[in-house]
Amino acid sequence: MTRIINTISILFVLLFAGIAWGQQDPNYTFYRYNMNIYNPAFAGSSEGVEFVLGLRSQWAGIEGAPESQSAIFGMPVGNKVGLGVSILNDKTFIETQTWMAVDFSYHIELDEDNRLYFGLKASANSYDANTQGLLTYGVGQDGSLMNFESRFTPNVGAGIYLKNERYFISLSAPKILTPDRLQEANGNAFLGTDRLHAYLAGGYDFVLGEKTKLQALGMVRYADASPLSYEITGLLDLAERFTLGAGYRYNESISGLFLFKVSNGFQLGYAYENAWQRPIDGIDQGTHEVFMRFLL
Repeated sequence: MTRIINTISILFVLLFAGIAWGQQDPNYTFYRYNMNIYNPAFAGSSEGVEFVLGLRSQWAGIEGAPESQSAIFGMPVGNKVGLGVSILNDKTFIETQTWMAVDFSYHIELDEDNRLYFGLKASANSYDANTQGLLTYGVGQDGSLMNFESRFTPNVGAGIYLKNERYFISLSAPKILTPDRLQEANGNAFLGTDRLHAYLAGGYDFVLGEKTKLQALGMVRYADASPLSYEITGLLDLAERFTLGAGYRYNESISGLFLFKVSNGFQLGYAYENAWQRPIDGIDQGTHEVFMRFLL
C-alpha cells in the first residue's frame, strides 16, 4: 500500500511540479489579513500592535507538497510612522526557503476620511534546494546543478496603501530584485532567476444593517512571464463576531473561509481551497489554511 501511495504521489508531482515552481510565492486565501507580506505600507496601519500567524498546507496527503508558515508583526510609532516584521517559511517539494523582512511606512492625511501610506521593505531570503531529490520525482537536471549550494540573498520592496473606513486600495512589489533559484521546463530543472511579483488589491464594505456588512475584496497578482492571476472574495460580517466567506481564483480554485472573534483582541480563522483540476481520485488535493490574529 505504501509503495502504491508513493507511486501516485510521484505521478502527481510530475503533473504539477511545474505549477508549484511556477507560482514561486505562495497565494493565501486570507490575503486580506496577510497584507504586510505583500505590501510594506500596511505596517502600523492598524489601530494598535498587531501579531498574525498563518499556516497553509497545499495538496494535503502528498509527500513534499507545498507548505507555508508565516508570522507578521506591525505597530504604529508616533503619529505618522509604522514599523513591521514579516517571516515566511515556505517548502515546495525539493525547495526550502525562509524569507525575513522589515517594513517601514509613513502616511499622510489626504482629508478627514482618507490616509495614504507609503512603505519600504528590506528583506533577506535563505534559499536551498535538494537537487538530489529531483531524481526521486523523475525530473532531469542541468549539469550546473550538481554542485548547487544554498543562497542567502538581500532584497527590497515598496508599496502604497490608501485607507478609508469603508474601502482600501493597495499596490506593491514586495521583492524587486530577482536572485537565482530553480526553475522547471519540459521535465528538466535548471538554474534560473526569481520572478518579479506585483500585487494590486482592493476592497469595499457594504453596510447591510446595524451590525451586518458585506466585504467585497479582490486581488490581481502579476508575475513576470506568467499569466495574471485574479481573485475575488466575499465576506459576510455578522455582529462583528462571525465572518463567513467564499473566494474564487480565476481558472484555478474556489475556497470557503470562516472567521471567529474569540475576544476583542483575538481572531481565529480557517479556510479550505479546492483546485479545479483533480487528475487523481481518492487523494485530498485541497488546501487547508489556518489564521490567528492578535491585536493589542
